Amino acid sequence: MIQQSDLPDTIAIFPLSGALLLPRSRLPLHIFEPRYLQMIEDSLKTPGRLIGMVQPNVVPGREGPGLQTIGCAGRITQFSETEDGRYMITLAGISRFRVVKEVEGFAPYRRCDVNWDGFERDLGKDEQDSSFDRDNFLNTLGRYFDARNLSADWDTLQEADDELLINSLSMMLDLDCEDKQALLEAPSLSTRRETLLTLIEYTLRGGQEGEMMN
Repeated sequence: MIQQSDLPDTIAIFPLSGALLLPRSRLPLHIFEPRYLQMIEDSLKTPGRLIGMVQPNVVPGREGPGLQTIGCAGRITQFSETEDGRYMITLAGISRFRVVKEVEGFAPYRRCDVNWDGFERDLGKDEQDSSFDRDNFLNTLGRYFDARNLSADWDTLQEADDELLINSLSMMLDLDCEDKQALLEAPSLSTRRETLLTLIEYTLRGGQEGEMMN
């Protein structure tokens, strides 16, 4: 098991809007921009093969996008190259981190000094949600899917472990960047589940206060 002391002080950063990576979850990515192709090649040469996924953050008066202060680092666990030079990778979520400062250098991609303190739980075993009302959650999710004309394998959703279900939906559902960030920053699985349910219910209300759609 990875220890917090094994994690580097500086990592490559991939600021991808709307892409959420969570600890112990997997995120497939299609890499084609030259600077990020270089980032993958460089990361594969390091012992940890880590890349930090961070939501961009628009800062007034700043040239170019800023970064949210909290991201999640993933280890490259799968890698393949297409005939035209693109990369298909999978990141396995390792731990969240706080951005300390951006590091200047000659790399074409962004790099940051990061701090891992406060996220020790990310390196442990899967979380359980003892207060999870799965039936109520799935009923609400079903209405959301119907409203969006989406389909799902309900048997798989019913049988999935708490963390796999909540984290997978947090990563996959079409939510705003701010909502994705709130899910990332949730201090526990139960808090993430409560946040996700609130966001789903808000969407069902059409983003307005009032009665939920039937």
